[in-house]
Amino acid sequence: MKFLFDLFPVILFFVVFKFADGHQEAAHALAVQYMGGLIAGGNVTPAQSPIMLATAVGIVATVLQILYLLARGRKVDGMLWLSLGVIAVTGGATIYFHDENFIKWKPTILYWVFALALFVAQVGFRNNLVRKVMEAQIKLPEPVWAKVGYAWMTFFALVGVLNLVMAFIVFKDNTGAWVSFKLFGVTGIFFAFIVIQTLMLSKHIQEQEDA
Repeated sequence: MKFLFDLFPVILFFVVFKFADGHQEAAHALAVQYMGGLIAGGNVTPAQSPIMLATAVGIVATVLQILYLLARGRKVDGMLWLSLGVIAVTGGATIYFHDENFIKWKPTILYWVFALALFVAQVGFRNNLVRKVMEAQIKLPEPVWAKVGYAWMTFFALVGVLNLVMAFIVFKDNTGAWVSFKLFGVTGIFFAFIVIQTLMLSKHIQEQEDA
């Protein structure tokens, strides 16, 4: 449930884009009617409308996530506040300038900020944030925790680069394919990384249990 909650804006972004892309005339009418005041010049082309609507829904979905947590009296993670800030800026620019290139940068900015935060915390302040998150579930030797931290830094940095490659090179002229990659491709990469890391750490976890 936590995983689905975190993916809520991405899933809605995907669903709205795919539906609007298949019904461009209706999407165009909605974009002009409800978003005209937010768009420079007040109009977009039918081909631009799906990404405009999906971006607007993504922003609203992220706001709703935060409002839901606040209403339930729960703590809002710093990553969720960061996500809201990034999608508000890149999404707002996408809508105003009716230019999808801004929203395509959003995942990369998030991943690179995560990588930088992990690096600064671990190298600059000797504070392994990955360990803080994971040590309640698993116990590892100190040197291994450092390697895990660096592994996540590298992973986020590389996924950020991969998003740019897919968005601006591989799927440069196919926004729909990039949207699919953003949901299914990146999610699959995250799962694969976690599985591989778990397998690599299993030896150290076993050694700790035996000790």
